[in-house]
Amino acid sequence: MTPAPFDIAAAIAQMDAVRTRQPLVQCLTNSVTVGFVANVLLAAGATPAMVDSAGESEVFAREAADAALVNLGTPHPAQCEGIRAIGFSAPSMPPWVLDPVAVGALPVRTELAHELVATGPSVIRGNASEIAALAGTGTGGRGVDSVLGPDDVVDAARTLASRIGGAVAVSGEVDLVTDGETVVRIANGHPLFTAVTGGGCALGAVTAAYAAVAPSPLIGAAAAATVYAIAGEKAAARSAGPGSFAVELLDALHALTPADIAQKAVIS
Repeated sequence: MTPAPFDIAAAIAQMDAVRTRQPLVQCLTNSVTVGFVANVLLAAGATPAMVDSAGESEVFAREAADAALVNLGTPHPAQCEGIRAIGFSAPSMPPWVLDPVAVGALPVRTELAHELVATGPSVIRGNASEIAALAGTGTGGRGVDSVLGPDDVVDAARTLASRIGGAVAVSGEVDLVTDGETVVRIANGHPLFTAVTGGGCALGAVTAAYAAVAPSPLIGAAAAATVYAIAGEKAAARSAGPGSFAVELLDALHALTPADIAQKAVIS
């Protein structure tokens, strides 16, 4: 059966599914943001596991995790070994998300990102410059900052999604999610996300949690983007700046209701 198109009802259903099933998300992620990522997953209703060393990462991915996140923000040699040890193309792999942080100009992460794309992640989530670099239509942004917007890379995102047989989620002022055919835009969020270290990394982890319960990568990625962005709007309304925003985001994710999604979601 073909999953229904993404809409507000789908976002609410996936939020409820994450909270009910509490998926165990293995995070091979940026060492700068690991604590924040774990706390965001807990607030969203999922369970984090920061298992990224060779000898353990592959066992955990295939035998315990409901989903996995690979974030290339700080790809030190030991973590790269742990990532490569997993063997993402194995039939026993759960859904997994690739976050190609700052790919393009930096050689280690760029080479690893292309290796991982070839194994078919369920979702690739990044900013527009990262997606362009990964698709071969750009050279990357300014560090972790994008110099492009999501609609600048819609064709690249569609091509990349078709190549992996999954979904590509592009973060920006209006988030864009595509499976190569359908394109979903989510016009929610707040600029304070860019003032907090780990905002994008945490979204990658939430996307993995949603991919674990969703009927398709597109619906999982779009639902994650919608819920996370609306939580950011509610957090910003109660915060005085970046410091309090980070704390309020955890509270907002934890307290978010179906009514919040129904009232605030801007999906097209």
